[in-house]
Amino acid sequence: MDRIHTATYCAGVRVVRTQDYLHNWTRWTHGMQVASNGPRTIQKAEGENVILGCSYTPSPSDTGELDIEWSVVSPDTTQKDQMLMSYAGGSKYIHTDGAVAQGLTFAASDPSTGDASLSIAALSPAHSGTYQCKVKKSPGVDTLKVSLMVLAKPSVPKCWAEGGEMIGEAVSLHCKSAKGSTPLKYTWKRESPGPIPAEASQNSLTGELKISNHSQSFAGIYLCEVNNAVGAERCRIILKANKPPNKAAVIVGVVVGSLLLIFILLVFIVLLYWKLKSRQRYEKEFSNEIREDVPPPESRPVSRRTNRSSGRHPQVTYSHVGETEASCLDEGHARTPSTTCSHIYTPVKYNSKDGYAV
Repeated sequence: MDRIHTATYCAGVRVVRTQDYLHNWTRWTHGMQVASNGPRTIQKAEGENVILGCSYTPSPSDTGELDIEWSVVSPDTTQKDQMLMSYAGGSKYIHTDGAVAQGLTFAASDPSTGDASLSIAALSPAHSGTYQCKVKKSPGVDTLKVSLMVLAKPSVPKCWAEGGEMIGEAVSLHCKSAKGSTPLKYTWKRESPGPIPAEASQNSLTGELKISNHSQSFAGIYLCEVNNAVGAERCRIILKANKPPNKAAVIVGVVVGSLLLIFILLVFIVLLYWKLKSRQRYEKEFSNEIREDVPPPESRPVSRRTNRSSGRHPQVTYSHVGETEASCLDEGHARTPSTTCSHIYTPVKYNSKDGYAV
């Protein structure tokens, strides 16, 4: 105690000033206190809801009006932060629009009770960013930052095999998810009959399970799981171990098939040749069929009476136009109709007195 008094006497002014400084520092440390009631870095899947925790405790000396602000910190330090929501004078205000403003609200119905947490519904990639909670009640003020990352869950992967699944050959199982935020991790497991043999190797980045020498021991039901920070999906595939076909039987089959194909081609060629020859023969026979001319009718003696009457009134005979029959009379001389003149006709008679046709 004497030592303390000595120190106080020797440097009274200095000690007083130090006490004033400590007193003021103590008052400052007991001012507005803002804390997070949740993680400071949050990863959520698209479409989910999240609450960014922010609770505050004012000191007795903080008697000013309560003012709460939520904003998105700009990654560019030269740019202003984007104000989202605020609470002042017992009222809530939204200071933005667009995709970021969707689903924003205070988690507590009355933020003046010490809970300034922010609730966001139906998260989208636009909500990713660093959020700042600022609580001010004069003279106290404090801030808190929370990082939010909105990720896409992996889609259901597709499983398939390459290599034919033949015993003794190389086989690869593949697993691929079309959607999902990176990094994606792939893991292969065998559900039955047991764990994957140690000879197989898998790549967690590409989703490939490689088997260099396939055998019956690798057959079974395989499961591939793909996951990231916000979700996981699976697919299954059955791997068989097929015996390779008999090479001798394959060679015989190929030879027999080739011979059968050649035989079919020969039959087709023979039929085509026969068809062409038949057509040529028919066309030749048809061209040789020439119609013979109609033979002339047989001549017969003409009576004197006929000669005299024909000199005066020649007898005319008509035949139908377009018919194959020809006229059976020529220049007034009567002829006997030939065998081709089968059409029945009536000769025109003339009046011997007047010369008119009767």
